[in-house]
Amino acid sequence: MDSQHGNYQTVSITKTVPVYPKLLHPQKVLNLSNLDRQCPILMYLVFFYNPSHANKTLSLNSVFSSLKSGLEETLSVWYPAAGRLCPNRNDGKLDLWCNNNGAVLVEAVTQVKISQLGDLSQYNDFLEKLVYKPVFDGNFSTMPLVVAQVTKFGCGGYSIGFGASHSLFDGPATYDFLCAWASNSAIMKAKGGLEQQQKPVHERGTLLANCRAPNMATRLSKNPGSVTRAAAIDHLYQLIMQATTHNQNLSDMGSSNQKSYLCRTFHLSGAMIESLKRKVLGQRGGSFTCSSFDVVAAHLWKARTRALGVRKETMVCLQFAVDTRNKMVPPLPNGFSGNAYVLASVALTAGALEEQSHETIVEKIREAKNSISNDYVNAYVDALEGPQGSLPPLKELTIVSDWTRMPFHKISLLHGEAAYASPLVSPIPQVAFFIQNPNDNRGIDVRIGLLSKILDPFSHYFLNGVQ
Repeated sequence: MDSQHGNYQTVSITKTVPVYPKLLHPQKVLNLSNLDRQCPILMYLVFFYNPSHANKTLSLNSVFSSLKSGLEETLSVWYPAAGRLCPNRNDGKLDLWCNNNGAVLVEAVTQVKISQLGDLSQYNDFLEKLVYKPVFDGNFSTMPLVVAQVTKFGCGGYSIGFGASHSLFDGPATYDFLCAWASNSAIMKAKGGLEQQQKPVHERGTLLANCRAPNMATRLSKNPGSVTRAAAIDHLYQLIMQATTHNQNLSDMGSSNQKSYLCRTFHLSGAMIESLKRKVLGQRGGSFTCSSFDVVAAHLWKARTRALGVRKETMVCLQFAVDTRNKMVPPLPNGFSGNAYVLASVALTAGALEEQSHETIVEKIREAKNSISNDYVNAYVDALEGPQGSLPPLKELTIVSDWTRMPFHKISLLHGEAAYASPLVSPIPQVAFFIQNPNDNRGIDVRIGLLSKILDPFSHYFLNGVQ
């Protein structure tokens, strides 16, 4: 956004209200799993709705009232979202107190026009003004788990900034919650509503405990060689040891330097991805196929590592989130609303990564995906049992989060689909998000945080390789 707009960049909050479930539930405490506890802070997503004729005819008051009534109804079913996190009395770990304390909904206005923001897929600091950030003093028991801000733009368009604690929902659960909210809003009800939503299942740690294998001692005594390890945890430990061995100061790589990352979005069209697939397939024809995720993740890993100029003998690692809902034994129930993702991992030396073909890297990514089993998840959860700290942004670690199966832009919180649904910067800024592009359903938008010094070389290696 151009700086010449000065004061026009102001966003004025006109209303802040608590939103309680329409039907109150008896208070209860849900035990969280270690997967839930990894990131209790709020994660944000901003939806942009262009000034269509239907949206222009809506008053801000009617939009706010519609969203508020819909949220009240949604919280009646998704009642943990109206609760708070609380420390367990026995071990101090966070659990979920379903106490009906409510969410927060904010109304705001700005003279800025959505068109002035330019390419909505590109992050800019103005987006931070479009979400509500409650004051947090370190006490999670007072922090709302769901917040939302509806902002009316000078052009008649709207944004809806949504924030939810990652301890409450993972990506698929967030998508389901937002679909339920859209379906319950007065605007959608007037249009006949959306299709029936999947009923959520809110039990967390208890369900994961049902999938637990016998304890480690029992498993070792029965078959010492059969214990599965979580490769992602082992590889992360090796990267940290490698950094300390090379005298890197991990504290200098932490949150104090996160502002040095530039958040950029690279659009890979469907045609570009198909071109990349042909490059991978080579002469093998129908004997080898690969998904868009696999080939883009492989290409990203190669391009980022090359742009960083990592020494050839250095270990580098690609980690990506895998949904375990159907990997568990028994599978988690449909509608499971907690965190069900673990990281799969591939590790090589930088030299081997550069020398090996895209096809070979794709095969390693598939092997890592296929390694995610009930035992892997158990090992992963076990590894998270100890004290948790923030992860320093290790340059040798490339992390990917795949959102392409969650078309957030298709959620009609107002009239029609959103022009774009943009995530804000995550706590680990170098994570690469793969996002559906609203104008190219076969394409992928890659949102990633990059150090300024590697922006140009990364752009060169990443984009030139798919032309």
